[in-house]
Parts: sequence; structure tokens; C-alpha cells
Amino acid sequence: MQTQFSFLFLILFLFQQTVFGADNATNIFAKGGDVSWLPEMEKESNFKFYNDNGVAQDCFQILKDHGINTIRLRTWVNPSMVDWKNGHCSKYETIAMAVRAKQWGMRVMIDFHFSDSWADPSKQVKPAAWSTHTFAQLLTDVYDYTNSFMTSLDSAGVKPEWVQLGNETIGGMLYPEGSTSNWTQLAQLINKGYDAVKAVSPTTKVVLHLDQGNNNSRFRTWFDNAKTYGAKYDVIGMSYYPYWLSGSPDYTLSINNLGANLNDMVARYGKEVMVVEVGGLDTNAQNTKDMLIAVINKMLAVPNNAGLGVIYWEPQGSRSWTGYNLSAWEYGTNPKPTIALDAFLTVTATPKTPESNLHFTLNKQNNTLTFNESVASIEILAINGVTLRTTNNSGSINVNSLVNGVYFVRAKSYNSTVFSLFKFIL
Repeated sequence: MQTQFSFLFLILFLFQQTVFGADNATNIFAKGGDVSWLPEMEKESNFKFYNDNGVAQDCFQILKDHGINTIRLRTWVNPSMVDWKNGHCSKYETIAMAVRAKQWGMRVMIDFHFSDSWADPSKQVKPAAWSTHTFAQLLTDVYDYTNSFMTSLDSAGVKPEWVQLGNETIGGMLYPEGSTSNWTQLAQLINKGYDAVKAVSPTTKVVLHLDQGNNNSRFRTWFDNAKTYGAKYDVIGMSYYPYWLSGSPDYTLSINNLGANLNDMVARYGKEVMVVEVGGLDTNAQNTKDMLIAVINKMLAVPNNAGLGVIYWEPQGSRSWTGYNLSAWEYGTNPKPTIALDAFLTVTATPKTPESNLHFTLNKQNNTLTFNESVASIEILAINGVTLRTTNNSGSINVNSLVNGVYFVRAKSYNSTVFSLFKFIL
């Protein structure tokens, strides 16, 4: 028995190392939320969050119960500490949130705006403390600030999986020196940030982020220049807001263009891709849920597992407090998630082994794992190789009462003696 267990554990270990990599987290599809407003929602007005059953709960628990496994956090250099909507997100507030996210078992993305407030396509204002600096000083500013932040984050016990250098930088950042009208300088600024990140955390992936993820020519022009001028990065990040694109929530007008652009970025530049911001109207939650599912499916369809995940922007940002109408939360008394957030609960996983065409869907709403065909047997195993649950002659198995964590499912099809191994997360 001991020999059989050791052999199984060895197989699982080798399977993890060769298929999922030494760091398992890097191969989990990111289902995320940018929740940067959350600390101020909690502190400024003691805003209460309610789960699907109307029970007050920690927002992180509600998000986790809806499948969220990744937290994105924006950070500003010297923000106002009294303006709740356009301020805060300081270095120390952001680090505190990152620690909290880690404590909840979440992965972390840090979004450096390199500004004292919002940076986006309409504005890329330098921090006030840097406003009179020469370009040479700006290079030092970017490196020192980024390196200091990463060092403090590391000292707090958090290694972010991703770091964004700039936010929606279609026109560049740190205007005017870092404008795309001067790509030579912009690339140098990016590379200073890249080097500062890697000096502290070599495994952290650096993201460059543009808006209008459905606009292929916009991305080609920008990333062609990034390549020409030697900008260093690991991941291409996109925003996708159908409502802002056309004034209509009809995502079907642009979703195929998003999918085509994701695939083209991978093929053209050899980089991984990610939708780091997405959102839809809170008043049309079913449409927003459908849109989010469509985005997730486009990301899952990216070849070679190069589609890393999808992050909803401020899902908890109920309009009753923020005034923002693209959250995934109700507004009014006792606000809880809209059905849009349920899109993260069902994720289709494809097999990582070549022996079988089996794939499964994990539905956390009814606590069922279902294969695409009936199989001879299904086993659920703990990470240490212990069998927790089995069923025969079925296409599904119940995962009710299993605690949140990492599991393997082992299925044997009728037409093969080969077991296919899959990993899933509760």
C-alpha cells in the first residue's frame, strides 16, 4: 500500500512539474477583480457587503465564493488622502491590500499608474514631485519608486504575479517626456520600470496595458513600436468595455474582434495576453454576465494556454457608494452581487494530457464536476494523492463539502486504459 501511495504521489508530483510548472499558481486561469476602491468603501462609510443570501460578509469572502482568485490593485505616487474617489491608493495602502489579498489565498497584480491620480488614454500626468525633473531624473524616479515599492511588498511577504507599468498607455505615460511621440524615451522609461521589478522579483511578469482590446490596428501600431524601440515586457494587457466602445451594451458587435486580437498578439509578438479590465452595466446584469462569459471563452480559446485570465474592474463598486454604473454589485439597501459575477463560477478546463479528448466543467453553483462524456470511473484526489471521492459509470461527480483548495480529478474512459489527470481549484 505504501509503495502504491508513493508511486501515485510521484506521478502527481511529476505531472505538476512537467505540465503545470514548478509554481502551480502561474498555470491557474486568473479570474479577477480590481477592488482598489474597497478600503475606502469600508473605512469612509462602513459600507456593508452582502452575499447572495443577503447575509453581511467580508467582501473578499463573497468574491472568493464567486470564483475570484486574483486581485488587481492600482497605486498612485503621492495621492490625495482625503478624496475617496480620486485619491488614496498610496504605496502603503496598496501594500496592505496586497497582504490582505494574499491572506485570502488570492494572486496579486499591481497596477502602477506613475501618477498621483488616474492615468488613462485622456491623461498621463506626472506625479507633482517629479514635475520639474529632467528626463534623466525621470528615469531614476521610475526605477527608484518601482524598486522601493517592490522591495516593501516583498518585505511584507507578497510577490505579485503581475505588475503593470502604466495604465492604458496608448499615448504613452509621464507626459510629455514619455509620450508615444517620442518612443525612444518611452521605451527607456518602460525598461527602467521593468528592470526595477525584476531586480526584486524575477518571476513577476510585467504587463503593458492598452484600452480598446477589440481594436487590432491600435495594438499592432503600439506594440510594433514597442518591439522596434526595445521595450521589455512579458504580457499584453487589454481593457474591454463594450458600453464605452459604442454607447451600447451589445458586446456581440465587438467580441469576435477581441478574440481575434488576443490570438494575433500571441502569434505576432510571442507574448501572453490578459484582459485586465472589463465591465458592463449594472442595470443589465444578465447581458453583463453573458458578455463576461464570452470574454472568458475567448481567453480560454487562445492557443498554447497563452490566455492568462480576465479581471473585472471594481466588481464590488456598488453605484450606491461610487456612482459607477459598470460594477457587478447591486445598489440600494443591503447590496449584493448581481448575477454578472456568477460568470466566474463556471470555468471549462481542457485536458493537459494527449491521451484523451476528455474535458470537464466545474459548476460551483450546484457543486458538480461534469465530463463531456460518460467515463468508466472518476476519482477526486487531494494534493497528497489521497483518494477523497469516487464514482463509476458516470459523467459527473459531486464536489459538495470539499473545502476550498487544489485537487486532482482522475478519469478513465471506456475506450482507453490510460487515466487522464486534471487539476482544478475550489
